[in-house]
Amino acid sequence: MGTNANTQSSNAHLTTPTRLTGSEILWATLVGEGVTDVFGYPGGAILPAYDALRKFPIRHVLVRHEQGAAHMADGYARASGKVGVAVATSGPGATNLITGIATAMLDSIPIVCITGNVSSKVLGTDAFQEVDITGITLPVTKHNFLVTKTEEVAGVLRQAFQIARSGRPGPVLVDITKDAQQGSAIFDFAAAKPRPYRPHPMLRVEASGLDQAAELIRNAKRPVILAGHGVIESCAMEQVRALAERAQIPVGLTLLGLGGFPASHPLSLGMMGMHGEAWVNHAIQEADLLIACGMRFDDRVTGTPSSYAPKAKKIHIEVDPAEINKNIKVDVALVGDLAEVLEQLLPRISGRNGSDWLRTIEGMKGAVAVRDIKNLPDLGHLYAAHVMHDLWRATGGNAIVVTDVGQHQMWEAQYFHHDQPRTLVTSGGLGTMGFALPAAIGAKIACPDKEVWVIAGDGGFQMTASELATIVQEKIKINIAIINNGYLGMVRQWQEFFYERNYEATPLVSPDFVKLADAHGIAGRAVRTRAEVAAAVEEARSAPGAFLLNFMVEKEDSVYPMIPAGSALHEMIRRPGRDPLEERADDR
Repeated sequence: MGTNANTQSSNAHLTTPTRLTGSEILWATLVGEGVTDVFGYPGGAILPAYDALRKFPIRHVLVRHEQGAAHMADGYARASGKVGVAVATSGPGATNLITGIATAMLDSIPIVCITGNVSSKVLGTDAFQEVDITGITLPVTKHNFLVTKTEEVAGVLRQAFQIARSGRPGPVLVDITKDAQQGSAIFDFAAAKPRPYRPHPMLRVEASGLDQAAELIRNAKRPVILAGHGVIESCAMEQVRALAERAQIPVGLTLLGLGGFPASHPLSLGMMGMHGEAWVNHAIQEADLLIACGMRFDDRVTGTPSSYAPKAKKIHIEVDPAEINKNIKVDVALVGDLAEVLEQLLPRISGRNGSDWLRTIEGMKGAVAVRDIKNLPDLGHLYAAHVMHDLWRATGGNAIVVTDVGQHQMWEAQYFHHDQPRTLVTSGGLGTMGFALPAAIGAKIACPDKEVWVIAGDGGFQMTASELATIVQEKIKINIAIINNGYLGMVRQWQEFFYERNYEATPLVSPDFVKLADAHGIAGRAVRTRAEVAAAVEEARSAPGAFLLNFMVEKEDSVYPMIPAGSALHEMIRRPGRDPLEERADDR
C-alpha cells in the first residue's frame, strides 16, 4: 500500500513543473486525476512504478490474480461512478487482465489498465515476458496506448482517463515500457491536459426529432419505457422518472438498468427479457410505442429481432450512434447523452391519461406474483428464491449486491428489489463467471460505508476464490452468499430443457466452502433450511469482518420464465404446474 508520508510534496507536483521519473509521473498523474485506490500485481516490467508508489497517497490493493485486478477496478467504477484503475506487469500479467477488460467493454464501464512492458529497445524481439498487449486488446478496449518515452506518460494517462469516462464509457489500456518508467522528464500536470473532448458530430439532437418523439408519445395508447444501463451511467434517473410520471408510462428495465428506476414505484414493471417478468415481455409485445432509454436492444432483451414488438413505433435515445438501428430498426433516433436529451424532450411532454393501459398490464399479471408477497412458502426445501427474498428483506434493499453469472444472478434480479442506482453490480454483456468476489472488493473500497454482499454460484465462486486472501490482507468487510446447488446451474438448466437431461460436465464437486473460508481466517456457516436463513444473514451482517454463508439450495431448480434461443419475446417457457414458487393465473 502506498503511504501518505509525501502527500503534500506529491500534490505540489500538480501545480509546479518538476523533473520526475516516468514512474513518479505515472502516480502523480493518477493523483491529479483524483485516483485514491488501484488494484494490481507487481512484476519486473512494472517494478520501477511500484518502487515509486511509496511516495504517493494511493492505496494499492494486492490481488491474487490479475483478472481479479480488472474486476476490482470494474466493481469500483460501477459502485462509485468513478474511473477504476488496474495495474499489471508485462506478458502473462497483462494477458491475465483481458477477461476483465472485455467484461468492462461490453458493459461500458470506465476503467484504465496500466501495464509495464519490456524496454523499447527490445520490443518485437520476443524478449522475456513480452507480448503485444495493445494488439491483443484492440478489440476489447475503447482505446489503447503504447508509451515508449517518459515525456509522453502524463499526457497519455490524462487522455486515457478522458476517453474512459467520456461519451459511452469504456476501458482504456496504457502500456508503458520499462525505460519510459525509468527515464526522467519535466512533469507539468496542467500542461498535460488532453485536448477538449469533442462529442461525435452526430451527438446533436435536432428540434424536429424531439418534436417527432413528443408527437409519438402524445398519440400512443400503449407506450412502454425501456430503461437500460445508460440511465445509470448518464445519471438520468430523475429525468426518466419525470417522463414516466408525466406521461403515465410504465417502465421495464434491462438487467443492468435495475436500480435506474425504483422497483417500488407504481410504474415499475420489473425486468424484461430472457428471464424477465412475463407481463413485461407481454406488455412490450402489445405496446404501440417503445421509448428505449440508454439501452442497446441486446439479444437477451429482444428475443428474435424479427418478431420483437411488432405493433410498436420505437424511439431510441442513445449516446453511441453505432447502436442506432444495429439490432432493432427504430422510427426516431435521438443521439446524445440521455439526461441532456430528456431535459430537452420533457418540456414538449404534457400529462396524459394512461390508466387503461396500466389496468391492462395489471390484468396480464394475473394472480399476484409470489415475488411480491411478504413471505415465500416454506415447503421443507431451501430455494435460491428464499435466500434472495430474505436477504432483500433483511437489508431493506439498501446493500450493494455484486453477483456472479448464472441462475443466482437471475434470481437476484427477480427477488431482490433495487430502488437505488449502483446497488446491483453484475456482468451483463460478457457474462463473466468469477466476476462477483473481486468486483465486490472493488465496490467495497469505492463505498466503504455501504453494506456489500457477494452472491455467487458454487461454480463461479471457485474461479476467483483466491481473492479471499485479498479480503483478509486488506481487512475488508464483505458478506458472501454462495448459492450451492452442486451444478453449473444455468448450463444444467439448458441441458434439462434442450439436451434431454444429459448433464454432461455440469455436476460439480466443491470444497467445503466454510472450511475454505476458515482457512483464510474468514468466519462462515452452512445453511440448509429456510428457517435458518434470517438468522444466518443477521450473523453475517453483524460480524466485524468478512463472513461466508454456504446456502445448500435445491439442486434441480430452474429459472422461470425463460425464452429459448431463437424464440420471440412472448414465447416463454413457464414453470410447469402450479409450483408455489411461481404461482400466477397464466401459469395454470
